[in-house]
Amino acid sequence: MKTTDRTTTPAAEDRTGSPTAVPARPAGRVLVRVGPRIAVPVRRSSLIAAALSVLLLLGAAVATLSMGRLGIDLADLPSALMGGATGKNAFVLNRLRGPRLVVAVATGAAFGLSGALFQSVTRNPLGSPDVIGLSAGSGAGAAAAALFFPGTVPVWVGALVGAVAAMGLVYVSTGTGFRNPGRLVVAGIGVAAMSTALTQYVVYAVERDKASALTAYINGSLSARSWDDATVIWTVLLVCLPLAALLARPLTVGEMGDDLSTGLGARPDRTATAAVTLSIVLSAGAVSVAGPIAFVSLTAPQIAKRVTRGGGPQLVMSTVLGALLLVLADLAAQQLPLFDDLPVGLYTMAVGGAYLGYLLLREWKRTV
Repeated sequence: MKTTDRTTTPAAEDRTGSPTAVPARPAGRVLVRVGPRIAVPVRRSSLIAAALSVLLLLGAAVATLSMGRLGIDLADLPSALMGGATGKNAFVLNRLRGPRLVVAVATGAAFGLSGALFQSVTRNPLGSPDVIGLSAGSGAGAAAAALFFPGTVPVWVGALVGAVAAMGLVYVSTGTGFRNPGRLVVAGIGVAAMSTALTQYVVYAVERDKASALTAYINGSLSARSWDDATVIWTVLLVCLPLAALLARPLTVGEMGDDLSTGLGARPDRTATAAVTLSIVLSAGAVSVAGPIAFVSLTAPQIAKRVTRGGGPQLVMSTVLGALLLVLADLAAQQLPLFDDLPVGLYTMAVGGAYLGYLLLREWKRTV
């Protein structure tokens, strides 16, 4: 893959030998070439922002592996990553921080992409899978597994079943499936309220030790992750990425409005259903390995739009920024000295809550 940065294109000749004008691509864009036949125009600002975000993500990953008392020395890190880790370094890389980091990257990416898909469909900057009750449903499923099937059904299986059940209930409640964004949000709020009530009941009903572990999970936690967890979430992400790429153009057209997109040959109802379904799969996969980590799916797409200053769903940037946000939040959870390994979801709640307040304040100023 390579990029070119020409703003003019030479004239071509038709069959009669007369020169014909070749439309020049818009200024401020570069051509990203994938093979000899595929060339995609990309905004230069988006390309720069994506490159910087990837560099920041790599820096945060290095800091996660190297900081702290048990961190791997920077001088030893390259050889450790190439398979030369021994002793303490092997334990940190293979058991303590390596799986946790790999899970954090894929989980954050899945949440970010899920939020971008959902916000594009609803055309609502405050929309996210959290709003339609998926996170609350997964928490209720985890709670039910801990209360009714202790030692039999793993908590993550309960979370996955709860997320699917919540989305099934929302699908039936709207009367139109996932096609109507307004009904989707209203039904989701109702399902989230019922799910939260069940979760709180279970937290009070189970034993104190189980309640503490359950509370950590339903707030979102990356502690004690394994390579099996990494395999699950990376499989979900890699399966969903090509499908999301196929939806990028229909979603961009759909943001112009249903009437105009229909006139251009798009099918907004089918696009909305496919995007919401894919968003649910991504969120459910992320929740199954890390719990319902809040606000990543809300903030990542909005930051992506502001960083790139472009239109459309910004799927790639939302995916990268989702990974970056969660890795940074997990780094804070591990290294901040004031608290002892709090669930990473509490940090994303704090950041997301502040950002949500900023969005609400900005909308209020617009109406004044």
